[in-house]
Amino acid sequence: MADHLEASVTLPSDPASVSAARAYVVGTLAEWGLPADTEVSDTVRLIVSELATNAVQHTFGQSPTFTVDVELDRDEHLRIGVTDSHPRFPRRLPAAVQQDNGRGLVIIRWLTAECGGRLRIRPTREGGKTISIELPWAVPAVPAQPVTTAVQQEP
Repeated sequence: MADHLEASVTLPSDPASVSAARAYVVGTLAEWGLPADTEVSDTVRLIVSELATNAVQHTFGQSPTFTVDVELDRDEHLRIGVTDSHPRFPRRLPAAVQQDNGRGLVIIRWLTAECGGRLRIRPTREGGKTISIELPWAVPAVPAQPVTTAVQQEP
């Protein structure tokens, strides 16, 4: 595989774009060798869902689009980032707050840490932000196919 692979897609800040972002990332990773039916792929799918949902819901219409970037370095590090143009960084809610939402970043941070990765939030030059995760790249080994030999019985 190449030393560096990258892919990017820009989508409208619309709820329908969340599933498009998920499909794009999972499809890209499948092209790079990560089967879509693995636990790692499921984790990445959930992380991308949360990142894209945050980009749609918490920019309050001030970011008409968001961009999903996927990078693979030297078959070792996978980075996925979602960039929007809203300047406000996410805030952690106090544990006592009773809301149905607002826990996406906690979920992302936990899933990322569970996979041995890290979460970063950086401002962009344009005044927005990028929330990204970095995970170790771990493509599951393809199980060896059993070797079968036909044995002919003599009559």
